[in-house]
Amino acid sequence: MPTIGFAKINGGPEEAVEFVLKKLKEKGHEITFHRHHWAGDMPFGLVIVETNKGKVAVRWYLGDEFTFRLEEVSDEAFEDFIDETLDYIGGD
Repeated sequence: MPTIGFAKINGGPEEAVEFVLKKLKEKGHEITFHRHHWAGDMPFGLVIVETNKGKVAVRWYLGDEFTFRLEEVSDEAFEDFIDETLDYIGGD
């Protein structure tokens, strides 16, 4: 079952992807591929990851601390989560 997540990051886009990948590894995910989407003028982005435990998409945003949570969702909800986030990042 696919997984979505939310992360608050104290840093920038580079720290965001490093934080998300580190947290996934701590939870036992073996990462086979990842991609990172963000726009320079927005305080959030999306990390999409393929792992041994399935697909994961984590929406991150800037804050004054580090937090991380994951939840399993249906395939349809997973695709909607990605589409909505990418639409917002792209300004559609």
